Amino acid sequence: MITEKLYYNNSYINEFSAVVLSCDACTDGFFVTLDKTAFFPEGGGQKADNGYIGDVFVKDVQEESGKILHFVDKALSVGGEYLCKLNWQQRFNRMQNHSGEHIVSGIVNSLYGYDNVGFHMEEDYVTIDFNGELTREQLDEIEDKVNYAIYKNYSINCWFPDQTELSGLDYRSKLELTENVRLVSIENTDLCACCAPHVKSTGEVGIVKILDFMRHRGGIRLVMKAGFKALLDYREKYRSVYDISNLLSAKQPEVFNAVERVYNEVDDVNRELYNFKHKVAESDKNNLIYSGNISYFISSFYDTDMMRNLVNYGMEKSSLSLAFSGEDENGYSYIAGSNSLDMKNVARSINSSLNGRGGGRDTMIQGKVSATKEQIVNYLENNEWR
Repeated sequence: MITEKLYYNNSYINEFSAVVLSCDACTDGFFVTLDKTAFFPEGGGQKADNGYIGDVFVKDVQEESGKILHFVDKALSVGGEYLCKLNWQQRFNRMQNHSGEHIVSGIVNSLYGYDNVGFHMEEDYVTIDFNGELTREQLDEIEDKVNYAIYKNYSINCWFPDQTELSGLDYRSKLELTENVRLVSIENTDLCACCAPHVKSTGEVGIVKILDFMRHRGGIRLVMKAGFKALLDYREKYRSVYDISNLLSAKQPEVFNAVERVYNEVDDVNRELYNFKHKVAESDKNNLIYSGNISYFISSFYDTDMMRNLVNYGMEKSSLSLAFSGEDENGYSYIAGSNSLDMKNVARSINSSLNGRGGGRDTMIQGKVSATKEQIVNYLENNEWR
């Protein structure tokens, strides 16, 4: 018995009763066939519905060899009749986004002649690939026309035309289809082959927002959201802008200028800090401690650049130069350099003696040790590789 596809009869059916025709074990549970179903199987760039058959969760739906397979965790009684419920909010969100994608693709095709050559729907966004490039200004124009079509509340109709009717229609399709072609018509906007559920009119899409675009395989990839997903995206970004405007005491339309001003101020401060640290490191060259054939310096606030500058200077005056920075409680970072010693052996000695980790190659190594300042000084003054 062939499963009746209720999602083709009415895409708004989200609760129905169905009889289990078969229930077979599979790798991660069972797959079930029903006499009828409103669960849409994965296809056409849209993921499968989920929901419940009785109290058993439907985690996936696939169509294989003409059969609609509902994948579940528990077995269901063959011949039993169950109340089935879709995750309707998820389904409706997908319908909004899929219908929104058709409107975008139809308008791009009518304005620029580009074909939709790729479509994928994630839970939070949709990507569309076109075989031609578009500018930001052109995308703004497309977005305006798409949302105008939504505001006009054009009708959306889905049907299976016979071969005679199909042969006389000019419709979009990514595949060369010859039979069982299902068309989705959006009034004054688009005609496209599609197997997925759609809303009844463009007004139900709510809004379409093109979020991003990038070059892709000689064309362009768009990232968009529609309906509730677009609303949630706006809400999240509005809250971010609201918080930033309050933090910077700037009006919301002026947030970018305020952030740019702070960014430049931070950049100036970082530049001044870098110059200051460079001067400190320069002055501390005179504070290097020389012991035998090594030189070393221990600080509580040096960063990597400062330690490296000091070690580079010390390497000119001694066989081995070392710089440590940190505190007894949390350990010390270190950098060591030499133009004559095997630095791999030096790294092994430091790490084994001072409970450290690190290494490097050629003339310089770096790492961190879990030791006190007293232990470091004692090691440096009495090390075995002097």
